[in-house]
Amino acid sequence: MIGFPLLLIPLAVYNIIVFLMPGVSFADPLIKLTLVSGAEWQVTLSDILLGLGILLLLFEVIKGARPGAKYLTDHLLSLIVFGAAAAEFVLWPKFATSTYCLLTLLALVDFLSGIALRTRRSALATSPATVSRKSARKADPKADPPVAEPQFEPVHAPAASVPPAASVAESVLLDHHEPTLAQPAVQSPGLQPGGSPSPDTPQR
Repeated sequence: MIGFPLLLIPLAVYNIIVFLMPGVSFADPLIKLTLVSGAEWQVTLSDILLGLGILLLLFEVIKGARPGAKYLTDHLLSLIVFGAAAAEFVLWPKFATSTYCLLTLLALVDFLSGIALRTRRSALATSPATVSRKSARKADPKADPPVAEPQFEPVHAPAASVPPAASVAESVLLDHHEPTLAQPAVQSPGLQPGGSPSPDTPQR
């Protein structure tokens, strides 16, 4: 959305009065106000136009301070308004007054303030990234950039070979010792066959 240059309003009013109402004087008092001090303040048409221009310049600055405001077309319009006002002030005798000169200066301030605010917003938009990089470097100047860790594939251990059943049986047979006959216990000679009975053994 293109913003309307508000400073064009007092300049247009001045042009209307000059071309359409040539008998109106900018120095004649329109209103007389009595202040608390008792002094009488005479308000002229020139004072009203200058006061209106100052208020509209304030609104222009507020509009330009908003994020996303004051596009390139707005700056171009402000420049056109200032150029036209300056040309009228220099070239036409009817506009060679202090009032119109001050209105032209207000248009110039509007253009320059819009450019300054736009430059300031651009600087603020790019500064956070730069500050974060500088702070990271100051915190650890020797820090290397993170390197991706190599990915290793899991290696499965070979399954233990199971010996066949025949070899197991063969090893069991080889380890088994042959049974040995146990020595008979010593028996009394009387109980052994063919042996002579002991003298103490009673006769049958």
